Amino acid sequence: MSRKPTHTSDSLLDAAAELAASEGAAAVTMSAVAAAVGAPSGSVYYRFPDRAALLAGLWLRTVDRFQSGFLEALWIDPPEQAARAAAHHVIEWARTHPTEAAVLLAGPAAFGSAQWSAESAQVAAKQQARIDDAVTELGDRLGFRSRVERERLALLIIELPYAAVRRCVRKSRAELSDAVEAVDRIVRDTLGVR
Repeated sequence: MSRKPTHTSDSLLDAAAELAASEGAAAVTMSAVAAAVGAPSGSVYYRFPDRAALLAGLWLRTVDRFQSGFLEALWIDPPEQAARAAAHHVIEWARTHPTEAAVLLAGPAAFGSAQWSAESAQVAAKQQARIDDAVTELGDRLGFRSRVERERLALLIIELPYAAVRRCVRKSRAELSDAVEAVDRIVRDTLGVR
């Protein structure tokens, strides 16, 4: 009978996320992750062959977790409600997943995306394509046909909520619920929803 591994990929990535959130992506090293979970460094190398693989794994898993709810929101009917739900998801997800939100807010470059394997870079490109395609589809449903209108939609439902989250992170005791209300109002006003 085989033994269940003590240190799984997820437990190691959880430790890496905590390090990144508290000390920045530069603090995520193989030895720091091993120390954080109380494992020999060989346990980390067994799951991730090098630091670039560890950082890529952290980024890709975080994006996957975020995207599941975001993509689901984009398919709500009517499309104006989908836009509101998607913007709300960004802020709500950051509120309920602050450690992982810190990873997303840092961006892929902070996690060494230039050094990722071709396979990891390809997965990241597919993740981005899923978002791009879904936003384009929502734009079609809203009647946004030009590239400028679609870019405006992406700014409205992705970048605006991220900016609200960044603003709240920098402020002490910031209330994300206020950010949700403010972003919702901007989305509704922009789309002409009453």
